[in-house]
Amino acid sequence: MATSLNFIEYICDQLEGIGNIRYRKMFGEYMIYVNEKPIVLVCDDTIYVKKVDCIEEQMTETQVGYPYKGAKEHYILDIDHLEFCRNIITKIEAVTPLPKKRKNKK
Repeated sequence: MATSLNFIEYICDQLEGIGNIRYRKMFGEYMIYVNEKPIVLVCDDTIYVKKVDCIEEQMTETQVGYPYKGAKEHYILDIDHLEFCRNIITKIEAVTPLPKKRKNKK
């Protein structure tokens, strides 16, 4: 079951104000970028964030899962716990580097 565009737009609306928010469709699912950094992966209407050290203590009671076959284990966020999600995403954004630009193959 693929993620609906309505759900992606709802997530982006909820995250408004924590930075520049945009999304990109990838392989039938979506990546949400905060300040041009890939922060949130949404697969099958489930919100995943990477396991990073800066949020480990806060995420001890959070569910984990795999967004797709072959992926590493991620934390699962419930967007209805808005302040918690915004706090976690802000912390992840602070330690995530901007993606490196790819050189064109010629």
